[in-house]
Amino acid sequence: MPLGKPAGVPCVQLDADLRCRLFGRPDRPAVCASLRPEPAMCGSDRSQAMVFLTRLEALTAPFLNPAAAAPSG
Repeated sequence: MPLGKPAGVPCVQLDADLRCRLFGRPDRPAVCASLRPEPAMCGSDRSQAMVFLTRLEALTAPFLNPAAAAPSG
């Protein structure tokens, strides 16, 4: 997604099983490769993980957090 992935929109690289088609490939975006799952993020099941990720997306969405999109300097 060259212009970024909007919050709440599934990545276009997810397959029908919600697995990344680019996992392990050199063309996988750096932001994806830098995401390190941990117990707090994953919870005990997929629904808990989705709650965490949905909140993370909302907190980092430029339209909800203008400071995140503001140029520095």
